[in-house]
Amino acid sequence: MGFLAALIVGLVLSLAPASRQPSPLEAVRKLTFATSLPEFIRKADDPRHDARLVWDSDGCSAPVFGNAGKTYDFTSACRRHDFGYRNLKRIDGGKHWDETVRERVDRVFLADMRRDCAARPTAQRTACGRWANLYFAAVRNFSS
Repeated sequence: MGFLAALIVGLVLSLAPASRQPSPLEAVRKLTFATSLPEFIRKADDPRHDARLVWDSDGCSAPVFGNAGKTYDFTSACRRHDFGYRNLKRIDGGKHWDETVRERVDRVFLADMRRDCAARPTAQRTACGRWANLYFAAVRNFSS
């Protein structure tokens, strides 16, 4: 590329609008509803993650069940569930949080757990699915 062409390309790139950072609400919606669970966990574990968002989680703290142990450890699904709840409840004073959004976050939680179960050996899938349904029932009945 000649000097003049390189200068023009450089000028055009410098005048192009910088990519904007998504709003906290946009970022939470994308990470909760439109990002794979492994990608969410990768972003959550990255120390450079979006500091505007709440990333902490108490893991799987279902009122009765706790964490079922290594066999049916839904900690990653619980982390995303906590992320969705904690952020959507606080952004803009919680005006984006209602029963419809809560149910949607809970449904993502169930889908994440079911994907985990589906990846397990056939002999474990049924019991794993039952635990996933119990966790889902717990969040539907005891969370808000």
